[in-house]
Amino acid sequence: MKLTNDNTSKLAWEKMDNLLPAIVQDAQSGRVLMQGYMNPEALEKTLTSGKVTFFSRSKQRLWMKGESSGNTLDLVDISADCDQDSILVLAKPNGPTCHTGASTCWFNSEAPSMTFVAELERILAERKDADPSTSYTAQLYAKGIKRIAQKVGEEGVETALAATVQDLDELKNESADLLYHLIVLLQASNLSLNDAIDVLRERHK
Repeated sequence: MKLTNDNTSKLAWEKMDNLLPAIVQDAQSGRVLMQGYMNPEALEKTLTSGKVTFFSRSKQRLWMKGESSGNTLDLVDISADCDQDSILVLAKPNGPTCHTGASTCWFNSEAPSMTFVAELERILAERKDADPSTSYTAQLYAKGIKRIAQKVGEEGVETALAATVQDLDELKNESADLLYHLIVLLQASNLSLNDAIDVLRERHK
């Protein structure tokens, strides 16, 4: 159930002693960032302010994530599970989420492969305005769309050739190069992989 200010009373507050677990996921990568607890006031504050807010059991008060560190969580979407006794929050993190400085409180766990792709896209996006001397990616952005598009074409041909001769190691390497340059091209065009995924999702309907 997608949560709004009009339907939060439908949650199983009494069943859970007025505190529901709230799992926060990165809206872009899908990686689980943290778990907190929300009471009705924390949920209302989250929905109203757009900043993810919890009820701190240690401080016994509302606590907006990042209120001290500045590493806030911008609300993207919020919903309840089938039993209406737990909450799933999709958010955009502004800096690391964990108090240790890690991006997630599960920093010792291996991230799924597609999560890494989303994190790579974020890193590449951050380099759009960087000094060209700082990285190959920044140099590509500085050379402009035409050069980036040329690289995508080159890597596409090399990927196809590797597949044709069944050089699987080379196919993996060239595919990685192609994906990297495609992400850069999309970012340079003010698009993202999500835009392409949205097209695939629409075609799949």
